[in-house]
Amino acid sequence: MELRSLPPSLRLATRGLAALLVTAGASAHALVIGVTEGVSYQVTEAQIAPRFEPIAEALSKALKQPVTVKVLISYNSAREAMKKKEVDLVFIHPAHVALEGIKSGNYKAVAWTAGFTDYKVSFLCKQQPISNWKDVAGKSLVLPDVDSITSVITRAMLREHGVAESAVKVTNTRFQDAVPFYVTNGFAAYGATASAGVVKTWTDGGGKVCAESRAVPIKQWLLATKTDAATAATVRETLLGLNQSDAGKRALSASNYTGFVPASGDTEADTMRWLGI
Repeated sequence: MELRSLPPSLRLATRGLAALLVTAGASAHALVIGVTEGVSYQVTEAQIAPRFEPIAEALSKALKQPVTVKVLISYNSAREAMKKKEVDLVFIHPAHVALEGIKSGNYKAVAWTAGFTDYKVSFLCKQQPISNWKDVAGKSLVLPDVDSITSVITRAMLREHGVAESAVKVTNTRFQDAVPFYVTNGFAAYGATASAGVVKTWTDGGGKVCAESRAVPIKQWLLATKTDAATAATVRETLLGLNQSDAGKRALSASNYTGFVPASGDTEADTMRWLGI
């Protein structure tokens, strides 16, 4: 039966019902959170998702729509998901992958992770601090995974001090906690790590820190630039306000993070230049 053949009152009710169904369908659209953590730490996919599901629930309540978590176990899978715009909101551990997403124009930063805005790389060694970076040329250096933020920062450090990467004998090991082994056993003169735990264990055992990098913010929240202004504002306010309520603190406790802070566009631009992105 055609709509125009119905009585006026029934036609109006039918249109209202159709509009309601369209609205309900739109609100039921799930916002997808992509999550990628570090490649140089021993964390599995099964361990990652439960840490972010309570945050997804908090966002779902605030947005009044479903929010799902999609673990992006590798950095390249995160890059691909952002390139294809498969994720609406992304939590990214390594700054260089986050900044690549921002540079593409498809994403913008909405928050940083408190306690991770001053991420530094330390050079572990047995001797005294580096006084002349020319002395580093020809020496052996062990780094975590080549695509880790630690390795990206280390390459920026070398450039900053006029040392060509090709002038250093680089060895890569998968995990951060394996770095001290190489220095201890003479397989490398320097070991680069950004793990506070690894550095503490090293120095507690009498090891030296020869140099430190400049600080870089990591663990950024990015939001797709196509997101409407109202949704973007709700996402930002919810993330930044989690540590201000008991329910929010409970959601944060699963993630092991204490809260999130506003992002700085100026710092991002400066970091992007320094890292060569």
